[in-house]
Amino acid sequence: MSTVNSERIPNNVHLSDDKRLQRALEAWQPSYIQWWREMGPSGFQEDDVFLRTAISVDTDGWANFDYVKMPDYRWGIFLADAAPGRTIGFGDNMGQPVWQQVPGEHRNTLRRLIVTQGDTEPASVEQQRMLGQSCPSVYDLRNLFQVNVEEGRHLWAMVYLLHSYFGRDGREEAEALLQRRSGDPDKPRMLGAFNEPCTDWLSFFMFTFFTDRDGKFQLLALAESGFDPLARTTRFMLTEEAHHMFVGETGMLRVCDRTAQMMAEHKKDQPEDLRKLGLIDLPTIQKYLNLWFTLSLDLFGGEISSNAASFFASGLKGRAKEEQFEDHLALAGTYAMDVPKDGRIEHEDVPLRNAMNEVLRDAYVEDCQRGVDKWNRTIAAHGISFELTLPSRRFHRHIGLYAGVYADPQGNLISREQWEARKDEWLPSDADKAYVRGLMTRPVYDPKQMASWIAPPKQGIKGRPVDFEYVRHGQA
Repeated sequence: MSTVNSERIPNNVHLSDDKRLQRALEAWQPSYIQWWREMGPSGFQEDDVFLRTAISVDTDGWANFDYVKMPDYRWGIFLADAAPGRTIGFGDNMGQPVWQQVPGEHRNTLRRLIVTQGDTEPASVEQQRMLGQSCPSVYDLRNLFQVNVEEGRHLWAMVYLLHSYFGRDGREEAEALLQRRSGDPDKPRMLGAFNEPCTDWLSFFMFTFFTDRDGKFQLLALAESGFDPLARTTRFMLTEEAHHMFVGETGMLRVCDRTAQMMAEHKKDQPEDLRKLGLIDLPTIQKYLNLWFTLSLDLFGGEISSNAASFFASGLKGRAKEEQFEDHLALAGTYAMDVPKDGRIEHEDVPLRNAMNEVLRDAYVEDCQRGVDKWNRTIAAHGISFELTLPSRRFHRHIGLYAGVYADPQGNLISREQWEARKDEWLPSDADKAYVRGLMTRPVYDPKQMASWIAPPKQGIKGRPVDFEYVRHGQA
């Protein structure tokens, strides 16, 4: 097992053995800290926060929990231990030894994959920077900050690869990662979902459930890469990513639990009656689900993709958990796909390699459904007959075959006029967003209190009680 040292930049990659690389990353570090102070959680930089910090890549005891001020968090570089004798597990180079250096013919493609993944990490921090001002509890506030600092560490993971393996181009890309801004009209982040406002906690829980889950599947695919440093980096990132999805899944479960409990107690089911009780009604939850699920679907790219075929053929990016598939060459297989043509849906058999984005999206949708099923069981446990559903993949799409095509949540193709007339039934309206934000105008900073629109969690963090002082806010 590799060990983590206690240098200025914690790492398990023997950074001190490469003085040039070490100096380059230490020169980047002040720019990163400046970005964090400007674009990280607003109003909490000097607070002590009970955070998890990676200290090892071992599966047991890999993290330490203690109070730390976020700018002092020990962001670092951690790669999962190398697998001796590892070979490329798919594509045209299957069976060949994995690459420890970037193959010249794949240099630009690999750099773009790394930059795209890296760009999502600071973007989410920027999207969520104001959420601490409206937190429903100190427990949730701490979870927000844990997600934020780990997204920051994931940026470090990608910047290490850029600096280590891509020379001057990589250093320039690392600088650019700190210059783009989520939602900026002139320098936006690279992917659409990461420019979407995330200004309320319902959006945050949906983001960490749906959008971070896309991150999980992208990391799983990159963990299969024939470029071993990338595969090892993403394998460890997955360890941290699990907590982000936990925050989203349990956060939404608690919102559903509270709403359903009060519906049963007050015998009310109309949204306007529930809003008078200060709750987030289930139809509004469905609208937010529709929004963040479809934004996250777009992150997988087009359904038919020559780039995806090339990534697979070259051994750069595989399928999630490639070992579960029987055919690792994917030369003969096809994927049955629904394709919109002239206002109707036609079935088309697509060469499997060209459908790799859709294969990954299939696994993602299945994983999302498991979480939504838990939310529905919670609602049903209170005797409420309402089911949250994942909308069709044809609904509200901006990337791929259904970009520019209008469909309802069931996937039926409709006209633009029908869409405009009914979109507020399916997606959060301005009034819905204003109501949700209005519920969250008063943050809850007392550890013993919790906002009325969300149920308390079943347990606290690392053996502490739910009402533990996870964030010491405003204390000298």
